[in-house]
Amino acid sequence: MSNRAGSKFRSAVAGGAAGLANGFFGGGGGMLLVPLLTRWCGLDQRRAFATSIAVILPLCALSAAVYWFRGGLDFWLALPYLLGGLVGGLLGGKLFKRLDMVWLRRAFALLILYGGVKALFF
Repeated sequence: MSNRAGSKFRSAVAGGAAGLANGFFGGGGGMLLVPLLTRWCGLDQRRAFATSIAVILPLCALSAAVYWFRGGLDFWLALPYLLGGLVGGLLGGKLFKRLDMVWLRRAFALLILYGGVKALFF
């Protein structure tokens, strides 16, 4: 397998893992995808964060559609979170280039740690 084909294969596997996480848990694919993109696919950290967002958007839309058609999604209940998420995403996107990668990695690590502790104990 050539380097380019290997890279495409690894990228497809990383995307598949993110999609699987989103399908199982209703989210979390980005937390899985960023480390895979940096360590396994060789992307730099900033590009991995941005790529993760681009990949997760359609995966989340697909997961939401599956939940919707199976009766597990209450759109009106989700609407306030969606509106807040849109504002937060806009602000985060604007701040993204201004943040030092050290602080961005630390914030990401704290988010993953918080999610892990929450999942284990609460």
